[in-house]
Amino acid sequence: MMRIDRCVCFDVPFAELADVVAETGASSVEALQAHRRFGQKCGLCRPYVRRMLRTGEVVFREVVADGA
Repeated sequence: MMRIDRCVCFDVPFAELADVVAETGASSVEALQAHRRFGQKCGLCRPYVRRMLRTGEVVFREVVADGA
């Protein structure tokens, strides 16, 4: 089974990003990028981070696309 739990390009776990959200109140990918480097190469993590911001999930078992 697939486990997706990080920005692969920068090796930043979504759990770490969730901690940054809790500390800073960042509520968008762009606001979060002001505190951590992620999602600036291939961009495949961006839909996962958007869902993490909505739901608090930090581990995904399915492919997430924008709008999901």
